[in-house]
Amino acid sequence: MSGSARRERDRGSATVLVAVLATVLCALFAVILALGQAVTARHRAGAAADLAALAAADRALSGRDAACGAAERVAAAQGARLTLCALDGRVADVTAQAGVGPYVPAVRARAGPGPTDPDPPDGGPVGPGREPGPGGGGS
Repeated sequence: MSGSARRERDRGSATVLVAVLATVLCALFAVILALGQAVTARHRAGAAADLAALAAADRALSGRDAACGAAERVAAAQGARLTLCALDGRVADVTAQAGVGPYVPAVRARAGPGPTDPDPPDGGPVGPGREPGPGGGGS
């Protein structure tokens, strides 16, 4: 087989290779964009749920209607929709949905007052650089 016959037979093979490579790169890019949209939607829903739970907990003493109304306004300001709002004493439990593209995740958040006991029965918290208090049972 002469060199010119071989060149004639291979003619256009680079075009096919480039077309296949371009198709694979486009598909990969589409998957990366879809993952980015899903992550963005999850973060937006999480932020909206956290802020809505804080707003509801802040108004928990005013009653469920006032607390959940505040949570709904805060979620709407974040571009989300409140799907659940419940109060248990001063603890608010909310679920918010926010969508980006086809993804609409629902995220749950809780907020309320922290512990109020200034002197825990076990003698206090143990952390880095602290020794356990009396009855704390060190290792």
